[in-house]
Amino acid sequence: MESTQEILQGRPLGIGTWAIGGPWTFDGRPAGWGAVDEAESVATIHAAVDGGIRLFDTADCYGTGTSERVLGKALAQLPPEVRDDVVIATKFGNLFHEETCSGGGQDVSPAYIRKACEASLNRLGVDAIDILQLHGGVANGTEAAGVIAVLEELVAEGKIKAFGTSVDAPSVIEAFAASPNSVSVQTQANVFGYQAEVFETARRTGQTVLARSPLAMGLLTGKYDLTNRPAADDVRRDTPWWTYFDDDAMADWLKRLDAVRELLRTGGRTLTQGALAYVWALDAIPLPGARTPAQAIEHAGALDTGPLPSATMTEIRELMKDSPEMH
Repeated sequence: MESTQEILQGRPLGIGTWAIGGPWTFDGRPAGWGAVDEAESVATIHAAVDGGIRLFDTADCYGTGTSERVLGKALAQLPPEVRDDVVIATKFGNLFHEETCSGGGQDVSPAYIRKACEASLNRLGVDAIDILQLHGGVANGTEAAGVIAVLEELVAEGKIKAFGTSVDAPSVIEAFAASPNSVSVQTQANVFGYQAEVFETARRTGQTVLARSPLAMGLLTGKYDLTNRPAADDVRRDTPWWTYFDDDAMADWLKRLDAVRELLRTGGRTLTQGALAYVWALDAIPLPGARTPAQAIEHAGALDTGPLPSATMTEIRELMKDSPEMH
């Protein structure tokens, strides 16, 4: 049996499953990536596993439970020896209603954390969650203390194997890292930028960095341009967290992509694979989303070439020094 600190070893690449949750709303705004087909979602997860990927990141609120259920169903269809090698990281803290496919607000009270954990166990069809992550609801280390205490109890009870935080405030990371059962911090990191202080805090405290949005919500794949953007009801078009597809910002992001396009293709990589290779060079585990088997196969193909060379990283950083996301 793996120790807590070994749970992410040998799993350099994960797949994010927000998109397979389908349409839903949060605080009255679109929070999904559009309609999905469950059979295709299952095939996508299987394609990722076939490509060597052994880490999947989800959250209870994605599709108001749909993402967890589909992931659990897909993994249950694998041979036992393969399924046992897969790590699932899910999240709690955001409130939602499965019946209305809507959510809003947050709750990290002890009673709610326990309720959320039980619900995730049921949807995923597992006896224990590999990594349970705080999704939101605290702003600093002091507020995180009560959450950590409950997570410690859940480890002791065998409900979860380890935990981490998707709230990347340095004080929260430090509070979590004080526990031997905390293994990870999730933060946004991609070619356009990342928070150096978060990486420094994680390294200093021994936490593995899980990089969300390594493909800049799809912009770094090269699929989109000013005449081809996500649909109006796609979360990427109406969100306070990113401006990649905003009317007044997308052109600037595309210019930045053009500046590094050939550098990302170093070594015969696709743009997508180069973007993942950039994150590896930061010493983080990228969690790209995937909605089709072809996307999962392309992601897995990046494992063959590994991180970008240091000289290439230096060039990219110089070209991105004016990016508003480079902190």
